[in-house]
Amino acid sequence: MSVPRPAAVIVLAAGEGTRMKSRTPKILHELCGRALVDHMLTAARGLEPERLVVVIGHERERVGAHLAVTSPDAQTVIQTERRGTGHAVRTVLDVFGAIGGTVLVTYGDTPLLRTETLAGLLRRHDDDGNAVTVLTAEVPDPYGYGRIVRDDTGAVLKIVEEKDATPEQRAIREMNSGVYAFDGLLLADAVKRVSTANAQGEEYLTDVLAILRKEGHRVGAHVAADHVEVEGVNDRVQLASARRVLNSRILEAHMRAGVTVIDPASTWVDADVTMEPDVVVHPGTQLHGRTTVAEGAEIGPATTLTDTVVGAEAVVRNAVCVEAEIGPGALVGPYAYLRPGTVLARKAKAGTYVEMKNAKVGEGAKVPHLSYVGDATIGAGANIGASTVFVNYDGVNKNHTTVGEHAFVGCDTMLVAPVNIGDGAYTAAGSVIDGDVPAGAIGVARGRQRNIEGWVVRRRAGTRSAEAALRAAEAGKQQGSRT
Repeated sequence: MSVPRPAAVIVLAAGEGTRMKSRTPKILHELCGRALVDHMLTAARGLEPERLVVVIGHERERVGAHLAVTSPDAQTVIQTERRGTGHAVRTVLDVFGAIGGTVLVTYGDTPLLRTETLAGLLRRHDDDGNAVTVLTAEVPDPYGYGRIVRDDTGAVLKIVEEKDATPEQRAIREMNSGVYAFDGLLLADAVKRVSTANAQGEEYLTDVLAILRKEGHRVGAHVAADHVEVEGVNDRVQLASARRVLNSRILEAHMRAGVTVIDPASTWVDADVTMEPDVVVHPGTQLHGRTTVAEGAEIGPATTLTDTVVGAEAVVRNAVCVEAEIGPGALVGPYAYLRPGTVLARKAKAGTYVEMKNAKVGEGAKVPHLSYVGDATIGAGANIGASTVFVNYDGVNKNHTTVGEHAFVGCDTMLVAPVNIGDGAYTAAGSVIDGDVPAGAIGVARGRQRNIEGWVVRRRAGTRSAEAALRAAEAGKQQGSRT
């Protein structure tokens, strides 16, 4: 069924949101990887409106800068004095003039509202030939909401606020969401006549409905399938509740597309994450930003990926990865940390307690355990022994280390950058390498061992070590006397 294309979608987002108790404007609070207002704009964008408008006011420089990055297709209108929803819409029409066609008005703090629901509102508005159609919902407990009072034909007679409702009206469970589809020309005329004769001295958009109804125009309603969609976010409790709902939606969509999520209750996935079929996500996993996971990869448990690319059949366990690229069949973790700029090629390995930053690890190369690799290129098939440190920072500059193909770096090696280890070269365990090692050579940089007999007994007399040494010496004497 086709959806009438709206002439404009107006998103009201000028409020301060004092109940959030935050320095951050309410509509910029994040939910599953997007700001609240971005969720609403994504839903609105799905309608392909001719014009997308956001009314901003509180912290307008900060909000405007955010929208310029995330929604360059949206036009912003500043409501310098916030005098109600009707005033906000009138401010838009003062800028653009009367807008012919259907004008949809919604809010920047309703992140759960879906394109499908807005499309249903537009279809009802068009099919019924309404002057205005309000989006409503049946709620289990309507206390505090404006009630929708209908006439015998089903048309909306009026909206009654809680404090003004009769006992019979309070029993009505259909509530006003505050989202409307208007005939744009009728809206432009009526909104100019909205009164401020109320307790707040503000211009309310709900008064437009009364004006149009009084003048004989039809006012209709469309009931949302799920009342949760129309609930706004006004405080941190509602933000957390919305996050749970949206996360559940996201996970369900992935699972229906072929992803296995072992424990949805402990798995959190942002809205812009993509996963291919046969991905397995274990408990305690968080996927943030624009992370992408290719077919057959296995993520988790207890793994957090942010803006990370994971190749097909890769395995990432108990790891934190930020802006990293993990190649097909690669292994990461457990307890690994891949920082920005890390790229693991096909079947490479970053193992237990390994940290990498700005490191390129070639195909099949391994950094199995207890190592730091920073500002480095490691060739295909190379092996980096346990407790190796790529010493990249000299206190002023970050320097680069190159390890050639099929090189073998011994355990507990310090590679002091800038340094090059050639193809097929070795370094001896315990070496501090501060010069290049040619291809096929072994670099040895450690002092020759010498043992000082009797040192512990002489210099650590009375200690348990000295006592153990004396016992060993005595046992040695007795063994010698028997032989």
